[in-house]
Amino acid sequence: MTDSQLIHEIKQGNVELYSELMRRYQRKIMAFVYHMLKSSNLELMAEDVCSETFYKAFRSLHSFREVDASFSTWLYTIARNTVLSELRKQRRGNLPLEESGIIPVAPPEVAPEQTILRNEKVSMVREAINNLPEKQRSAIILREYDQLDYQEIAEILGQSVSSVKSLLFRARSSVKLQLEPYFAEPVFEEIEGMTVR
Repeated sequence: MTDSQLIHEIKQGNVELYSELMRRYQRKIMAFVYHMLKSSNLELMAEDVCSETFYKAFRSLHSFREVDASFSTWLYTIARNTVLSELRKQRRGNLPLEESGIIPVAPPEVAPEQTILRNEKVSMVREAINNLPEKQRSAIILREYDQLDYQEIAEILGQSVSSVKSLLFRARSSVKLQLEPYFAEPVFEEIEGMTVR
């Protein structure tokens, strides 16, 4: 069954089919939400924000129109808005860590040297992405991690395709600039599917 068929059936009252829509998109939405929250050290809230995204989508499904956007684009937009709303709430509250309900994760056990070096590179790339302004960060996550095309990203961010290309150019340039001091030669680094030049 296609997304359209599922949505039609759900709108007709077969609400149990919504779990199939969730299954199709849960991993991608969870990854997107996680990366968006990571910049504020709130990644432990990703599961809750992901659940809230799917709840909001379910409540608003009756108003979803395929002529306006694909279901995935619509869902990513809800996820992004939910993340931004949560970040605003956290900034207003600004609770100390022990009162926030966020439990720090213990560091992993020490691994062999090669794994440690790779993990350091991954951390450096993530940190560089986390330092980007919100729209650049969203654009690069959607493009490099979620493999969305320019049109889908433009719809999610409410930008034109040329603006998205500009955001991505600036984001990649900024990541490259942040990482240059750590690499002696201009090499291509493949880290979690993202090419850093």
